Amino acid sequence: MAAKPWYHEGLRFECLGCGRCCTGDPGYVWVEGEEIAALAEALDMSPGEFEELFVRSVGQRTSLVELSNGDCVFFDGQTRRCRVYDARPRQCRTWPFWQSNVRSIHAWQQTCRVCPGSGQGPVIPSETVERLVAVVRI
Repeated sequence: MAAKPWYHEGLRFECLGCGRCCTGDPGYVWVEGEEIAALAEALDMSPGEFEELFVRSVGQRTSLVELSNGDCVFFDGQTRRCRVYDARPRQCRTWPFWQSNVRSIHAWQQTCRVCPGSGQGPVIPSETVERLVAVVRI
């Protein structure tokens, strides 16, 4: 029988809409074909046009481009909201439940320091956390 994860009683999270996960230090928002197609459709353009404007190659993978200050290209600094929220990539949909954030209690505590909604709000059951962690490997 597999050991229970350290968060077997669940983790608290509630998005506060602060935008901190979309801004700041440079990083990668990994995207794949179906996500690119959905984002392109949301912006009423072809996937090829979308890739030309908003995607960069990083080794064998593709990531959304960022603004010069590290913010996501789709983050609206005035409204503090995502311009493509309904079509946002899986990586964004599953934040903060990434393997790198839940691999240990220390990693989760660090996540809580950067994201004010982590550790707050309703308890997300461990089964839901596991399902979200399995969506993307970060």
